[in-house]
Amino acid sequence: MLMATLFDAMVLLSVIVVMMDRVAVSFSTLRVKQEALFHRAIGALVVFLTILLPSLASAHGNVTIEEDSCVRRVGGSLVHFNAYQPQHEARAQYCTDIPGEGDTFLVVDLVDSGLRNMPVGVRIVRGLSETAEDETVAYWPPVTHPDGVVRGEAQLVKGLYKVIITPEGASPSSYLLRVQQIDYGIVARKALGPLTVILLLALIGYELSKSKRWRNRRASGHS
Repeated sequence: MLMATLFDAMVLLSVIVVMMDRVAVSFSTLRVKQEALFHRAIGALVVFLTILLPSLASAHGNVTIEEDSCVRRVGGSLVHFNAYQPQHEARAQYCTDIPGEGDTFLVVDLVDSGLRNMPVGVRIVRGLSETAEDETVAYWPPVTHPDGVVRGEAQLVKGLYKVIITPEGASPSSYLLRVQQIDYGIVARKALGPLTVILLLALIGYELSKSKRWRNRRASGHS
């Protein structure tokens, strides 16, 4: 009877040892899978950053004139717009986002020579309507510009404006100006790169801390 009981106990102990070994293997496999998953995530983020950051760095440089955000088509021809506020920044030039109020010099470059032979007028309207003439803050009647440059000055305060360019006998085109306004789309795009870097560093830090804890746990277990 005693021998049978001892035999049963040994069998039960063997079963428990096998089960614990399987559990340990399962946890080890799970850790390996988790580590592999984190390594894959880190690798994917590295690839993502490799693609993303150069594109962010070159977002405003080395673009063709067709891709320039300051270029519009007016009557089938190209024009380029810039704004200057030398009282704030002597050399700075702006397109649609103007950081300060006050006297603003507006320059429209008639890129295509066909526009230089026809009268071109410019109207600056406060707000988003192109027909509210009572909101006009500056108006330059249509005249020819053989040098290809339309120049003017306007007093701009905080708000939204439209610069409407109208060649005689052709369809107009316009620019939306933001004076002392926040463009949240631009802010989000600028923040995307740093946030991705922070996320990558956080994942790497977590992986390293987890590996250190695991090594310490194994070392304490062997000791």
